[in-house]
Amino acid sequence: MNFIKDIYKLRRVVFSLARNDFKARYVGSYFGLLWAFISPLMTIMVYWFVFEQGLKVSAPDENIPFILWFLPGMIPWFFFSDTLNSSTNSLLEYNFLVKKVVFKVSLLPLVKILSSLFIHLFFVILIFLFYISYGYPFSIYNLQAFYYSFCLIILLIGISWLASAITPFFRDMTQVVSIILQFGMWLTPIVWSTSIIPDKLALIFKLNPLYYIVEGYRDSFINHVWFFHRYNQTLYFWLVTIILLLIGAVVFKKMKPHFSDVL
Repeated sequence: MNFIKDIYKLRRVVFSLARNDFKARYVGSYFGLLWAFISPLMTIMVYWFVFEQGLKVSAPDENIPFILWFLPGMIPWFFFSDTLNSSTNSLLEYNFLVKKVVFKVSLLPLVKILSSLFIHLFFVILIFLFYISYGYPFSIYNLQAFYYSFCLIILLIGISWLASAITPFFRDMTQVVSIILQFGMWLTPIVWSTSIIPDKLALIFKLNPLYYIVEGYRDSFINHVWFFHRYNQTLYFWLVTIILLLIGAVVFKKMKPHFSDVL
């Protein structure tokens, strides 16, 4: 509750920091903010060309083009990986604020999340445009993607608190997170489907909370299934997310008094 109060009280400061963080990422580069959108777009095009045009991989549902199945999985992953990478170093990057007693340092990971959210919302809109361009009309189910974006934000807050709190004491945390994300993408059914593996093995992959997010986006655009119809997965996701949120909050609170000593 205190965290929510802090967000409301310092909302202008948080949004200002997030906006400045977003702009500062590409300061000095010729194309500036365009790189925030060009890089993910190029990645999408490479995967599309390799898997659909080169390897002739088709979507699990052969009635839908591979790119329309792939996008709802890749877009939330971009948001997750970009945010976790940047929020891990948030205390190091904003060490001048950490040393100020009056500033709520627990909000710094949120600044990074909001900074990445600007880009994520653009790509969510891009999904809408892709589906419309392929002749798929807008559906009320599509709006459910914003619910799954909210789920992703809450999941990221807990993980970001944990990772950012450890980083000042263990500077290699950045590299550890980077390696985990490399494996994480392939352990999440983004370019493959759990339908191609045995049910017992698929059950293990479904324990990954990002499975709920990725499949949720596909439910929003392809399967047209409401999240409350998948109540078992929804309850499991929120249970794991709340546990991670509590762990992150406890670790961050315990480490907080020592941040200024090591930064």
